[in-house]
Amino acid sequence: MRDGVADLLVRDAKLVAVCDGAGRELPGGWVAITAGVITGVGAAADPAPEAATTLDASGCLVTPGLINTHHHMYQNLTRSYRPAINGPLFSWLTVLYPLWARIDEEAAYLSAWVGLAELALGGCTTTTDHLYIAPRGGGDLWSAEIAAARELGMRFHPTRGSMTVSVKDGGLAPDSVVQDDDEVLADSERLVKLHHDPSFCSMVQVALAPCALFSVSPALMRRTAELAEKLDVRLHTHLAEDPDEDTYCLEQYGRRPVELFEEVGWLTSRAWVAHCLYPSPAEVTRLGAAGVGVAHCPSSNMLIGGGGFAPVRELRAAGAPVGLGCDGSACTDSAS
Repeated sequence: MRDGVADLLVRDAKLVAVCDGAGRELPGGWVAITAGVITGVGAAADPAPEAATTLDASGCLVTPGLINTHHHMYQNLTRSYRPAINGPLFSWLTVLYPLWARIDEEAAYLSAWVGLAELALGGCTTTTDHLYIAPRGGGDLWSAEIAAARELGMRFHPTRGSMTVSVKDGGLAPDSVVQDDDEVLADSERLVKLHHDPSFCSMVQVALAPCALFSVSPALMRRTAELAEKLDVRLHTHLAEDPDEDTYCLEQYGRRPVELFEEVGWLTSRAWVAHCLYPSPAEVTRLGAAGVGVAHCPSSNMLIGGGGFAPVRELRAAGAPVGLGCDGSACTDSAS
């Protein structure tokens, strides 16, 4: 608190749930907030600090904000697109890629604004986003998303996603949304230098996020890991999401996805991955020992061909941090 005065004091809540070692619940308590960070809590009988603004939260439940660990906000634009519903992952992507190829800065801004507002209405205060398409002539989609987040006041961890393997290379995406490795890496560095704020609890932190092992080359994965180390930013990708991913990696590289993930330098606590439905028990142990985070997305996994569930209990027991993600709105039809 600045000179003992908080920016905001929330008081008289029906119940203030406090995350501390004792797991306290404080009926009628108060929460002091300064610069967007909780700086004090107390029960109704505890003396509260002075504050520039006081919010009466009588009858309300006050909790820390939710954190969404995986999303594709541009997919708001194709929500409930019937031809794509209830297919397996690879066919779902194949149907939608030609539509996503037409996205530009305005579309990225609007889809992010809608997605961020929807998350905020559900109690989410911090979110990431995985935007991995780069339509030719579409402009700077990532800066457009960040502009929406700043306008709404949401703490935002966007990721500079990428694809380099198109249909002509045996991938799923059309040529018009992929880039070459040098383009991806140069723009990744540009966005980090332009927007990334490494300070604690900052409002914008950028991560690097090749889409998946079946949509970029191992060389790009390796070079991205090296760039993230140089820039001191985090890494994100999809991993072990679908049996077709296993088949693709075994046929193309003679490796299971987690094996390839480790080989290209991503088995580190700098990385967190989306889904992780199909690791073997030994792979769970390796992911946990390295501190790789997992974004578990149960709603989208149920809709896209009955994908299944991540082995959450086993991952956590092995040491992997696990969070929840709503995934793209196109596959959950919501962002709750």
